[in-house]
Amino acid sequence: MRPENWQLTHDLDEFLSRAGGFLRSRPALHTVPLTVTDALARRGLDFYGGEAPLFGVLDDGTVRAALLHTPPFPPHVTALTPREADALAARLADLGRPVSGVSGPRESAEAFAAAWQRHTGTAATLRQRQRLYHLAELTLPQPAPAGRARIAGTGDRELLIRWKDAFDTDTGHSVGTDPAAWADARIADGGITLWETPDGAPVSLAGVTPETAGQVRVAPVYTPAGLRGRGYAGAATAEVSRAARAAGVQEILLFTDLANPTSNGLYQRIGYRPVADFAVWGFSGRATGG
Repeated sequence: MRPENWQLTHDLDEFLSRAGGFLRSRPALHTVPLTVTDALARRGLDFYGGEAPLFGVLDDGTVRAALLHTPPFPPHVTALTPREADALAARLADLGRPVSGVSGPRESAEAFAAAWQRHTGTAATLRQRQRLYHLAELTLPQPAPAGRARIAGTGDRELLIRWKDAFDTDTGHSVGTDPAAWADARIADGGITLWETPDGAPVSLAGVTPETAGQVRVAPVYTPAGLRGRGYAGAATAEVSRAARAAGVQEILLFTDLANPTSNGLYQRIGYRPVADFAVWGFSGRATGG
């Protein structure tokens, strides 16, 4: 597999014309590039950061894999063989492109991390093990906490900004989408559901991405630390899942951090079942060249 087989571009339309069918062919496993490119098309190429995104397609007559890099986030890859991962690492290293890490299916991310170390001399550290789940049969939490769900509106903007910032801090995200831009986009899409107590106080939120290729992804789910353990997150997640299913969405997905047994148990209790394992690696140290 030669590095030049990876066709790179900053043009979103060109990327989707080449890779769109491939991504839609396995919408669950490709939920990240599907939802991120949808957000870029809706909100602009600077939605995730000021540096231009880079897109890649591995095409030797048939599209075999894809790359999505929206700095300052690490690149995300679809499933790769070790040879394909090595060719991609070599291509990016030759370009001198700064790469802070990689995310993707577990074995593919591991293969790219090993290849990046070989080509650049930087160190790689496994930062998070993730599991992708899809909704099978929804089971509403019993007993449900007192209160109700409602869609967040413009009056909730400041709350959403604060909670998004707190979520990024709690989950250890050193980079993240600007909380204000994120809040505005989710309010415009009707993409945040709040669980509120009987007296109208918001206590938890669950987000859901816009539907694309028949799939949505539940993210984020957040409850302030002092309100956890009361069933609010489960109720909010169940409600956005129910609404997506009622709207006819074919695949309802979410990621969990495998280091958090509480969230993994919660989602399984309400009907989510494993699809595949993913991983996030971080790179550190100065590259020595490709």
